[in-house]
Amino acid sequence: MSTHRKNMNRLLRGLMGLCSGITCLVLLMIIGYILYRGVPSLTWNLLSTEPNNLTGNIGILPNILNTLYIIFVAMIIVLPLGVGAAIYLTEYSTSRKLTNLISFAAEILTGIPSILFGLVGMLIFIQIGGLKQGILAGALTLVLMVLPTIISNTRESLLTVPRSYREGALALGSGKWHMIRTVVLPSALDGIITGCILSVGRITSESAALLFTAGFGLKMIGFVQALQSSSATLTVALYIYASERGAYDIAFAIAIVLMALTLALNLIASKTAKKIQEKRG
Repeated sequence: MSTHRKNMNRLLRGLMGLCSGITCLVLLMIIGYILYRGVPSLTWNLLSTEPNNLTGNIGILPNILNTLYIIFVAMIIVLPLGVGAAIYLTEYSTSRKLTNLISFAAEILTGIPSILFGLVGMLIFIQIGGLKQGILAGALTLVLMVLPTIISNTRESLLTVPRSYREGALALGSGKWHMIRTVVLPSALDGIITGCILSVGRITSESAALLFTAGFGLKMIGFVQALQSSSATLTVALYIYASERGAYDIAFAIAIVLMALTLALNLIASKTAKKIQEKRG
């Protein structure tokens, strides 16, 4: 019997290794093909200039800035909302029905197609709210999309904090909020950072919702003006160059920039989390 179990374990480990290898191979093939098609078109002129129809110049600097703008605005809004909601559900809510209802609603929101978020964002923020197409309307729409991710990851991380930590802090005379701020949240930092990384990845890769809310603008404008002016992010620019202009080489070059930007933001978030943990001991 033990020999049979050992053989089964070896078979299962082999299958898992095979699946992992296939997954890595597919990923490497996708990345390799993107690099093969995009690197020849990835020039400094493309990265540092804006499009000019008169000279025929193609540049994506405005799209890079717009992507950074929309990430900044969306995360500034969604982080306090998501973390605050998770803290309320975990530490303050006394109604199990309300907690289950909010958790169920968050799960439903994660499965809604992004194009529907775009339509709802256009209806609420532009037609009803009176905002113009731009970074602000797009960021508010993205907040609706990534809020469930922040809430679920933060809540799961808060639930993993041992109850003895809370009881020990309260026994020493700590107030409820002081206990949450100094004991619970630092212990749950990894989950919060994970939620931020996932949210930034979805914001960076989103295009369908932004077509209706952020717009197609490719011109260089400042941050304040971009909030209420049509401003295309990198993913929207990729869509424009690939589907409307047929410039697939430029689209693949933009894809390389998107991968590099996502990787850089993830590394920054991870390094920041490690430094915070080191300072807290």
